[in-house]
Amino acid sequence: MIKQKWRLVGMLAFSGAVLLNSCRSHFSSQVSENPARERNLPEFLDDPLEPLNRGISTANAGLLLGVVRPVSRVYRGIVPMPARRSIGSFAYNLNYPGRLINHSLQGNWQKAGTETTRFLSNSTVGVAGLFDPASRWNIPKADTKFADTFVKWGWKPKHYVVLPIFGPSDETHATGFMADKLTEPWNYVDEVSGLGGGITLNRLSDQVERLAQFIETEPDAYMKSKYLWTYASKTSPPPSFSDPSAPHPPTLETLDTAKFRLDDPKFLSRSDVRAVQIPATGKKIRYNYWLQKETAPLVFIAPGLGSHRISNNTLLIAEYLFQQGFSVVTTVGIFHPEFIENASSVAMPAYPATDSADMLSYFTEVNKDLENKYPERFGKRALIGFSLGGFQALYLAANEKTSKKGSMPFDRYIAINPPVDLRYGDKELDRLFFATKAWPEAERQERINGTLQKAAMLAFAPPKAEGSPNFDGIESKYLVGLTFRLILCDSIYVSQRKENQGVLKSSTNPWRRNPIYEEILSYSFHEYFENFALPYYQKQGISPKDFARETNLKTYERALKRSDKVRVIGNENDFLLQESDVAWLRRTFGTSRLSLFPRGGHIGNMSSPPVKQAMLNALNGLQ
Repeated sequence: MIKQKWRLVGMLAFSGAVLLNSCRSHFSSQVSENPARERNLPEFLDDPLEPLNRGISTANAGLLLGVVRPVSRVYRGIVPMPARRSIGSFAYNLNYPGRLINHSLQGNWQKAGTETTRFLSNSTVGVAGLFDPASRWNIPKADTKFADTFVKWGWKPKHYVVLPIFGPSDETHATGFMADKLTEPWNYVDEVSGLGGGITLNRLSDQVERLAQFIETEPDAYMKSKYLWTYASKTSPPPSFSDPSAPHPPTLETLDTAKFRLDDPKFLSRSDVRAVQIPATGKKIRYNYWLQKETAPLVFIAPGLGSHRISNNTLLIAEYLFQQGFSVVTTVGIFHPEFIENASSVAMPAYPATDSADMLSYFTEVNKDLENKYPERFGKRALIGFSLGGFQALYLAANEKTSKKGSMPFDRYIAINPPVDLRYGDKELDRLFFATKAWPEAERQERINGTLQKAAMLAFAPPKAEGSPNFDGIESKYLVGLTFRLILCDSIYVSQRKENQGVLKSSTNPWRRNPIYEEILSYSFHEYFENFALPYYQKQGISPKDFARETNLKTYERALKRSDKVRVIGNENDFLLQESDVAWLRRTFGTSRLSLFPRGGHIGNMSSPPVKQAMLNALNGLQ
């Protein structure tokens, strides 16, 4: 007989489904029929319970960071990986009845037979499932759950739900999750009732660091989780069309950043984290650092647009340089809301003179903090910036002599894939985002949704050693454009929370952001400058002409040409560069200070051995 607590769980699941179905009609007047079609966006799950969902999500994040992560670290230290893998295999084997039921309900007898063969093999030769000889015998897994059954029966998810402890879901998967729990064997026997908690901890222990990194790097992890869940949870294959466009190497190669992996999965956990107070704001902002045991050069890493101090691309550089004997500091990018809220002296980033001064103030305070804590541990200092961080590195190098007195000096400035003209780059990002206009209007929305589903499938698949994702030219352009558009959305939202200019009509209520996000996402990068940035800075006496001058590195050609501290690493097919920009880089930095690769798009080849070697060469003379 099922225990009483699981009867309650089933009742809650049914009540939740009824509640969500009632919300469908209650909120229909507040949600447009298809706002995504007009804004060239994918269709995401409706979110009528956003305030409640956000509250649960916040509590889940606190539990994960404050309890699950430290407990998991202890657990991983005690239980080695082979043992954890065996526990996972044992749990999968024990849950065979649920898979058998669902394959039967779906009418999939072949997979039911395959799972039965696996169960018998692993229960006997595999010692109750602790080992997995079935995989060695090429008997494939055929995992399935009640949510798959419900979808096959025609119940399509419509509303986003966040479950306590277990996180993102929807009405279909939430109900299926509860039904899955009812089929778990340990729910029927009091003597092993605690087994479920241990198995859950075992499963989470190897996922928690990645989840924590996601929560800490994303400005709004809740919204990004909803976007990911909408497409990652789909079980049917994405639609295919017979007339794909030719590949677009610059954006296709840029998507390779999704495959960046650290050599040491524990590299992030080996860092120390401290915070410094910024004089202009009076607020504190964090930084991560890794120190060599002996005195070594100290390298600061300035990330790109919207990137964070512990984003994968930032950590990729940090790990490599640390392996090569450098002490390393990672910082937050100027467009990231964490920087805007705590370290920016203005409401919004956009004007390089102000942004670079704020960034330099951040670096200076970090340097003072480290020198006080670790005296005589550092040699020369270098700054490596990639993407927008590379632009800022070159801007600081060009204006080094006019920096504020007491600012931190650098012995080397290295820019990886820096844009030369920010306004050209912004227009190019807008063009990429609207690449889908080439698709027939009647099928455009379906193709956009399919592109996001393919991206989600690849994001959660094991990384391939070779080859790029299977996207055609329009798809890869759109994915890159959409990524930057979402970054812009975060920046606009937090800037208007900091100082509302009255441009947006929706409320900036942090617990109900759907309306304002819909409004913000209708703004292109060009419109961001025209409607937000330029009016804001014009009130401070900065004209459009000033903007045009300061957002183009060619303004500082003479200073950059003369500086022997500067090194640049770039790609000829970077979509943020015009042909004239590539020619300018060659003319300004020559072969001795410029490493230019023919392929790689925008930072897409940053993990390749030649680019890593170019980084190391750029630091020659500092050790």
